[in-house]
Amino acid sequence: MSNAVPTDYASARERVDALRRRLQHHAQQYHVLDAPEIPDAEYDRLYDELQALEQAHPEWVTADSPTQRVIGAVLDGLKPVRHAVAMLSIQAERDTSEASARRFDARVRKALAAAAASTPTAVSESTSASQSTSAAAAAAAAAPELASASASASPSAADAPLLAYSAELKFDGLAINLRYQHGRLVQAATRGDGETGEDVTHTISTIGDIPQRLRGAAASAAAVIEVRGEVFMRRDHFEQLNEQQRSKGGKTFVNPRNAAAGVVRQLDARIAAERPLSFFAYGLGDVQGWDPPPTHSGLLTALAAMGVPVNDERAVVLGADGLVAYHARIAARRDALPFDIDGVVYKLDSRALQLQLGFKSREPRWALAHKYPAQEQMTALNGIDIQLGRTGKLTPVAKLHPVFVGGTTVSNATLHNVFELRRKGVRVGDTVIVRRAGDVIPEVVGRVPGERPAYVPNFRMPAQCPVCGSAVLREKGGIDHRCTGGLFCATQRKQALLHFAGRRAMDIEGLGDKLVDQLVDSGLIRTLPELYTLGVAKLSALARMADKSAANLLTGLERSKQTTLGRFLYALGIRHVGETTAKDLARHFGSIDRLMDASADRLLAVRDVGPVVAQSIRAFFDQPHNREVMEQLRAAGITWPESDGSADKTDAAPRPLFGKIFVLTGTLPLLTRDEAKDLIEAAGGKVAGSVSKRTSYVVAGEEAGSKLDKARELGLPVLDEDGLRALLDAG
Repeated sequence: MSNAVPTDYASARERVDALRRRLQHHAQQYHVLDAPEIPDAEYDRLYDELQALEQAHPEWVTADSPTQRVIGAVLDGLKPVRHAVAMLSIQAERDTSEASARRFDARVRKALAAAAASTPTAVSESTSASQSTSAAAAAAAAAPELASASASASPSAADAPLLAYSAELKFDGLAINLRYQHGRLVQAATRGDGETGEDVTHTISTIGDIPQRLRGAAASAAAVIEVRGEVFMRRDHFEQLNEQQRSKGGKTFVNPRNAAAGVVRQLDARIAAERPLSFFAYGLGDVQGWDPPPTHSGLLTALAAMGVPVNDERAVVLGADGLVAYHARIAARRDALPFDIDGVVYKLDSRALQLQLGFKSREPRWALAHKYPAQEQMTALNGIDIQLGRTGKLTPVAKLHPVFVGGTTVSNATLHNVFELRRKGVRVGDTVIVRRAGDVIPEVVGRVPGERPAYVPNFRMPAQCPVCGSAVLREKGGIDHRCTGGLFCATQRKQALLHFAGRRAMDIEGLGDKLVDQLVDSGLIRTLPELYTLGVAKLSALARMADKSAANLLTGLERSKQTTLGRFLYALGIRHVGETTAKDLARHFGSIDRLMDASADRLLAVRDVGPVVAQSIRAFFDQPHNREVMEQLRAAGITWPESDGSADKTDAAPRPLFGKIFVLTGTLPLLTRDEAKDLIEAAGGKVAGSVSKRTSYVVAGEEAGSKLDKARELGLPVLDEDGLRALLDAG
């Protein structure tokens, strides 16, 4: 969309008023309510259009224009804080090419040359955000640097010295001012409107990255040191938070920045304590009783020595070429970073030169934020398809009008699940916001408010799997829809084969990931029973399959035919039926036929089988094709010892470890991990993967690690192999 300035005077004036109203509305949504309605890129486009109109008509510029002030307000319920030194913003350059860095360097050199041509007699009261009490002395010390800068600003200078810049990441989070008195944190405040922010000490104190006390004698001696930086949320923590919110039907966050802002501005510090936030410092506010280093890079190093987190991706670079190289280097690493950035920041490294150049309007002349391609954009939602995962989960996928976002063109984006889709109010035909950050799958995060051109019904999940036609079910209380096809479904075939062949299931030696891929992709295997029809001729036709490997696999398949009912049930991959539950079902029913015909009520009589597990078992065996697979596997020769199905007789065997929870760690002298697990489960116990207060015993062998440390910390009983055998023999 063009930012061309309207030529008609009346139209231009109306457009200015309309842009101001829109920008003020969206700033309120973003800064105050943490509920943005449009992506940053669209806000920037509107802002640039307003700025162009005001430059064409300076007489229209007003003090309350979004271009003249930092927009923000104090949230109801939070105490206002007046900043001792204003928290202003940095000029943003949205031209992502290297020309932006070169223009910035040229502007700085020109401004320094102009400053050197006159004798500075005073320092503007609009000082840098990293000012100190020795500002006047720093300005005086700038004289030799200004002379050097004047020489470098002349294009005809033969050996012009290059300016040194501190280059840093531009974090996409929430700006925070931390006030320390004699080294102790006494207050934390948001930026707000730049002059007045919000007191958020109660939530900031829950962030483990932020020190409650600064290290070192200098920090303790200083009456005041205000550290400024960014609170943010890592991408992995953001994804975990949204997944937790989705699982319980709660509000999900649009992006990590708004998630961080929402946590920081919580009135309840307990909520903040449960949500992981991080912090990096980038400068100073008010300082009393401490003389900071003369360079910005030195200042950051000094803050790090005080125990304040400072990001390691910073660098001191020389001249425009150094800025260009840094911008390109970070762009290449952007997706690999564990957190979002929307650009990099260049600052004159000399603090004395920063003070000399001062500010224009609300921005420093000595700094620039050089942006990267936006990670959120608006586009049209043309349709919704269904994607089937390898585990049977059905996910609605948005079919988008192609849009360039996060450095690539996106035409598909996840909608997660039907409940998330409806909560966002998204329908086909809407203009939506799509987000892509790092290597995260693109997602639709919301719709842009506006009337729909016509009525569009809510999207509904299909009743049958789009791949195999099996019934699609959603567990009671769950949010995900799943295909019940299991072994029959082509998309789930590879996963089903690998699970079936696993060591704790049918234990088919030689059947690994690569071979399964070959078998399925070549069309040799379409169902589990077809595994047992393989011969040397078929296997030898596969690429890189030697005769010896083929023979070993066939031997493994033949051995797997003699198994147990518990292993066989676990191998089928019935949802929610793990090893222990499979063994309990085998013990209770004694035969596969009795289990397949068992009602939900009879299933509920099995130890630890609840309504969700019972429903899952019933749904699996209610599919005719799953029953057919059972018959074909038995016809292939798979057998196991069967009992008479009397739960009372089976459960009457000694079970000395019934109700006990064990954790295994380290290497035992004689028993393998699997053998120990089998013995414990046969005696009625359970084996868990992690230590908790519910753990009854920890069985530790050689090279036991953190699990043993955790057990000792909780005061849990620790056994060696002899101790475990003694418990087993007690029955």
